[in-house]
Amino acid sequence: MPEFEELRTFLRNIRIAHHIRGRIRLKLDGEMPAMEMPGEQARALRTVLDRSPGIVDVKVNLLARSCTVIYDPGTIPEQAWSELLGGSASAAAALLEDILRDTYREIAHAEP
Repeated sequence: MPEFEELRTFLRNIRIAHHIRGRIRLKLDGEMPAMEMPGEQARALRTVLDRSPGIVDVKVNLLARSCTVIYDPGTIPEQAWSELLGGSASAAAALLEDILRDTYREIAHAEP
């Protein structure tokens, strides 16, 4: 699994395609050539999302280069997604990043 900072950098290539409270569709930047698509980072991000508290479901559409995340807005504030992806240093973005980072650590420590 790549280091968390690699995942954090990978998030710069993701934009919000659609967002309603409790459901967000994330899309990989269309300008990124398919040959450069970072498969390892995408798989690691999905694993982290799948196991994170507050995430109910994650569905990936490889052809559309997108994923839909169903989340609990009581755990993850709605604005956390746009603020984290936009690079904001807000409390909501920090909360989401902490959730993802803590889940990443749990997964990394569980691997042999």
